[in-house]
Amino acid sequence: MKTHPAFNTLKSLLQQRILILDGATGTMVQRLKLEEDDYRGARFADWPSDLKGNNDLLVLTQPEAVLDIHKQYLDAGADLIETNTFNATRIAMADYSMEELSYEMNVTAAKLARQAADAASTPDKPRFVCGVLGPTNRTASISPDVNDPGFRNTSFDELVEAYKESTRGLIEGGADIIMIETIFDTLNAKASVFAVQTVFEEDDIELAIMISGTITDQSGRTLSGQTTEAFYNSLRHANPLSIGLN
Repeated sequence: MKTHPAFNTLKSLLQQRILILDGATGTMVQRLKLEEDDYRGARFADWPSDLKGNNDLLVLTQPEAVLDIHKQYLDAGADLIETNTFNATRIAMADYSMEELSYEMNVTAAKLARQAADAASTPDKPRFVCGVLGPTNRTASISPDVNDPGFRNTSFDELVEAYKESTRGLIEGGADIIMIETIFDTLNAKASVFAVQTVFEEDDIELAIMISGTITDQSGRTLSGQTTEAFYNSLRHANPLSIGLN
């Protein structure tokens, strides 16, 4: 299997210094105070669903705004910037009836981040693109219905297929790293890791993987009940470049 050119560069840099990741995209988008028409753009003017709040769609309708957010983080010194794809999986896009746009969103988002990163890169300070796979808005191990604890609104296999599609789009668009981000359900994380590694094998290319989980309350556990240590032990088989919490 071929290793992505950035893989060894990243490892070498991390032995020399701390690399800085960018910050949140959602709060930066909120500052723009965009309205429904801004989200729709000309292309989706007649879309039957409300689109305000679909921040991932902005890579298609407001690409310059997304590019400017990347540039601001790069100007602030970020070494790694994240694609605007937190909810760009087919599963999450179903809320807007935009499942068929998932692949295009991931490709386009990665291209925008790649454009910004390349423009800011220098021989002494290369910049990298993290292709983001968010947790989706569904959970494979917890029922959304308190009256039916055995019910699940997604499956492991469904998550895998959605994550594979997004991963391929991110790689095509120019991502250097795959970032599995803000995971609250470890089974979702396992599905994403399996999907990413399957794509690596099928497409004969390996990128670095970064993983971040999230603690949802004062119990110090993920939503699916794991401590930080248990979360790490459940996912260390992925050999991630980094693993942490956000």
